[in-house]
Amino acid sequence: MITVWGNADSINVQKVLWTCEELALDYHRIDAGRHFGVVGTPAFRELNPNGLVPTIDDDGYVVWESNTIVRYLAGRYAQDGLLPREARARADAERWMDWTNSTLWPALLPLFRAFMRTPANERDPARIEQQRLAALGTMRILDDHLAGRDYVGGGAFTVGDIAAGCAAWRWFALPIARESLPHLQRWFERLAERPAFRKTVMAPLTT
Repeated sequence: MITVWGNADSINVQKVLWTCEELALDYHRIDAGRHFGVVGTPAFRELNPNGLVPTIDDDGYVVWESNTIVRYLAGRYAQDGLLPREARARADAERWMDWTNSTLWPALLPLFRAFMRTPANERDPARIEQQRLAALGTMRILDDHLAGRDYVGGGAFTVGDIAAGCAAWRWFALPIARESLPHLQRWFERLAERPAFRKTVMAPLTT
């Protein structure tokens, strides 16, 4: 049994939960982070000195950092699929996974916070539009990449789709204008067909 610490609406925790569901792993999630607390306790800091979620315990082996957890679970339990063994196929998946953390989510996060962390009467429409355009520019990079590809790594679903898909859900769920990005839309609809994605990621956004 794998123990996962983290709130279920966290983008980084959702990566881990989605991975567990795709791999049909037995896991138990403990609410932690944000309004749940826990992460500041001495017991938790022994697990993760950063005091952040997600953190997992897999039969006594503790892992933190969401992308590392996803890679660990896929590498240990997926045989070949989610984390390809061939070096170039693996790099194709992993670079988009890391690009999500370094580029996609930082571009989208200000827009997400504007709607999900800011009271309506305190929002700045002009600033929100700037944030939307910044996020759109990044989504266009992904849209261009997906032209002629079923998934971010090519023809197969991998860890790269898990990372990017969690961020893309927020793009599609926010109450914003969205220009046509047909390749992104097609890929997202393909992800939405996966029961594990619907179960762990596609929940209404909460403040």
